[in-house]
Amino acid sequence: MIAFVRGQVAGVTLTSAVLEVGGVGLELMCTPGTLAGLRTGHSATLATSMVVREDSLTLFGFADEDEKSIFELVQTASGVGPKVAQAMVAVLSPDDVRRAIGSDDVKTLTRVPGIGQKGAQRIILELKDRIGPPTGAVSAPAAAGAEPWRDQVHQGLVGLGWSAKDAEKAVDAVAPDAGAVPDVATLLRAALRTLSKA
Repeated sequence: MIAFVRGQVAGVTLTSAVLEVGGVGLELMCTPGTLAGLRTGHSATLATSMVVREDSLTLFGFADEDEKSIFELVQTASGVGPKVAQAMVAVLSPDDVRRAIGSDDVKTLTRVPGIGQKGAQRIILELKDRIGPPTGAVSAPAAAGAEPWRDQVHQGLVGLGWSAKDAEKAVDAVAPDAGAVPDVATLLRAALRTLSKA
């Protein structure tokens, strides 16, 4: 299996990035938080997980190994596929996932698009003994800019299936929390939280 990919970022879309490795462009499906830290023309290293289906080979890219391990672990719960697993690491940090499962926090898990009450309870039941305690690791902060974060968070929300209008409202709601050095991944999670409450 492909454990990681290192190369020049050839392109970034709403849901994926293309990294050029040895003259070959590899498309990696990534969370908005991971994509926000990539710049076209710059080199990047992403931890990867390959999902093999009868009709496709899909490579998922992650900012770090911790995100990748949570993505792979939650898929071992019945009813959780790669799309839901990716949404989970987009909405919650790896430690948030560990805390939610470890403390039977159904409410936190249901903030993830595609996970309902029953699905959250099943994930907790099946993974509680295997998830481990929070590690205290801090996710790599996304690249910061003056206002580009607004665009990145907006695009990320639209990429996850929210309407442009809802995404705009959520961006406005989290704008006061942006601070001097906006962390796009954190702001995106906050925006997703405001949307799931609505």
